[in-house]
Parts: sequence; structure tokens; C-alpha cells
Amino acid sequence: MEKEALDYHAKGRPGKIEVNPTKETDTQKDLALAYSPGVAAPCLAIEADPSKVYDYTTKGNLVAVISNGTAVLGLGDIGPLASKPVMEGKAVLFKIFADIDVFDLELDTKDVEEFIKTVKILSPTFGGINLEDISAPNCFEIEERLKAELNIPIMHDDQHGTAIVSAAALLNALELVGKKIENIKVVINGAGASATSCASIYLALGVQCENLFMFDSKGLIHEDRDNLDGRKKLFTNQHYAVDASLEEVLVDADMFLGLSKADILNEKMLLSMAKNCIVFALANPNPEISYDIAMQTRPDIIFATGRSDYPNQVNNVLGFPYIFRGALDVRATKINEAMKLAAVHALADLTKLPVPQEVVDIYGGAPIEFGPTYILPKPFDNRLLKAVSTAVSKAAIASGVAQLTEIPS
Repeated sequence: MEKEALDYHAKGRPGKIEVNPTKETDTQKDLALAYSPGVAAPCLAIEADPSKVYDYTTKGNLVAVISNGTAVLGLGDIGPLASKPVMEGKAVLFKIFADIDVFDLELDTKDVEEFIKTVKILSPTFGGINLEDISAPNCFEIEERLKAELNIPIMHDDQHGTAIVSAAALLNALELVGKKIENIKVVINGAGASATSCASIYLALGVQCENLFMFDSKGLIHEDRDNLDGRKKLFTNQHYAVDASLEEVLVDADMFLGLSKADILNEKMLLSMAKNCIVFALANPNPEISYDIAMQTRPDIIFATGRSDYPNQVNNVLGFPYIFRGALDVRATKINEAMKLAAVHALADLTKLPVPQEVVDIYGGAPIEFGPTYILPKPFDNRLLKAVSTAVSKAAIASGVAQLTEIPS
């Protein structure tokens, strides 16, 4: 697999993306219109009315994927240069799923102020900014500051993408097991950017604060601890003692979310959970408990991972292309909570509709129906583009952050 991947990235023109002209360039007149002297006309039009930049340039369909390489996939802090293949990969996903063009930008800095300043300086180029693979807690400040100081949609996908997709999966899983979100006990192992964002959106959907328990590498997030950084203080819970173990807190839990490391759950812990429990074991490449062990231990479980070779993959590609598509289509000035929740409900609702035969064929031909092994749409379901992006656009308009009030057809 390693050699195959290296050959894939090296063959032909190295890398995975290129820039192509969108207008005819066959004659001298074409070139005169594309550059000098014709280019002066759109320049002057934009100078007179800055909103015309969306009419005469790529800005309205151009997203920057920006990283400093400090938290890359499961690879950690590998630096900006080594992160470039991942950022190019993200660009490919934006293009093939939502027809959004991307420039990937790898910034050689770990300084928050320098990072923010650089992005702000570059921001006139782009219609939106996807922050990627930036370590916590810096990612929180970077995103919050840029959202406050710029007027284009910005999202750190590592935080919000997983949260949005897993929240849709949770809503559908709860419907299948007949539980109400306000009554469930949720245990989260992991307290980084993705985990805290998941916790926030679960609370917004109805999970009660007193029923949510989060663990980091040092134990339960508890107010008696003096080593809580980032957003962890928002999720303290005093129901158990500060030294309570994950095994202890998991008893009678309805839902477990893992964004941590492989094999931290065992059969005994799984058996202690409530009837018809929901487990999202999202550590990659190896989940917190293996699929086979989980299914053999708890036939009543609804189980999801981050892997494509098991049912119920929680995959960010179900979210970010369409969220940005919806934001760009109405020239939203930000991606707000209403837009994220709209994406959650759009994903959940789409899962319950009959799956087109062409999608079934892509995934092997076996029937695909809403149920314990199908709680999220498949990534190659082309209905995602309209369903999610339209919901996001409508939420942007309704919440007052859209500059256009009609959604393009």
C-alpha cells in the first residue's frame, strides 16, 4: 500500500491538483481580454464596487485550505511541508464533491498571531477559508479570531466536520433505539478539538450538561482539576469523583464517543453500558474497540467508526464540501451555529429517504436502507450536494449572515 500510494502521488505531474483557465485563450484577442489591456475593465469595476469581485473573479468559488501541519491526521506534528499531500487531498474532495476550487496554503509558523496575520493578509483572494490540522488549543483561538475579524465563511474542519457528521449519526441512532436525546448519558473519551466540538453540538441538540462526561489523557474533566486547558473547562462534571475511571463512568451510558486511541474499550466495559447502546469509536486507523469484538459482545449495539471498510463511517466528507458550497452560494459572511445544525438535520433526514439504485450499485448492489448499519448517507450519494448545501444556504439567509437572499439554481 505504501509503494502504491507513493507511485500514485508521483506519477505524471507530481501531486493531485492543477490550475486550468476557465475562459477561451485561443487567439490574440482572447489574450488581450484575459490580460492587457482588457483586464483593466474588471479591475476598475471592482474598485468602484467591491462586490463585483464575485462577478469577475474566482473569489466566490475559491476556498483556501490552510494548515501549519501541527496535527495532521494520525501523524501528529509533521510540519507544513509534510502536510501538503493532505491539504492537496482536501482540495480534491472539495472539487469532486462540491465543484469548489481550492488553493492549499501551508504556513511555516506555530505562532498564533503570525498565523492569524498571514491569513488576514491573504483573505481578499478567497471566498472562504477551511482551517485544517492545527493543534489544540491554538486552533480555537485562530478560528475564533478569524471569524470575528474577517467577513468570509471560516471553519476548522477538524473541529466541526466530525461534530456535524457524528451528530447526524447520533440523531438517527437514537431514533432507531427509541431514546430521547435529552435523557441519554453520553461519555466522551478524548478532549481535543474534535471532541469538544462534538460535545458542544450534542448539547445544542438536547443532551443535558449533567449527563455528559468527558475524559482526556489525565482522566475525567472535573472542576477539581487544576490542569484543564483550552475548552475543557466548559465540560466539567462533578457527578463522579475527580479520580473516577472511564470504566466506572461508562456504566449505564447510552452513548460512547471515542476520539482518542485504539483499544481503550473492552468487552466488560461494553457490557456495562445501557441497553441498545450507541458507540462511535472514531480513532483512526484502529478504533477504540474493534468492530468484530463490539458486534460479538453487544448484538444490540449501533456501532460507527471512521473507517470505510465497516458500516456507518463517520466521514467529514459528508459535511465540509456542502457546508462551504451552501455558504458560498449565498455569499455568507460566516459559518454560524444555525448553518451547522442545518447540515446536521439535512444529513439525518437524507439517510431516511430511499437510496437511488445508482448509489446502491456503487456500494456493491446490496439493499441500503435506514437501520442500524446505515445511519449516515454514503459519500458518493449525489443527493448530498443539493440536500445539505441548500439547507445551509437557507440557514444562512434566515440567520442574517447571507449577502444574497436567493439560492442559485
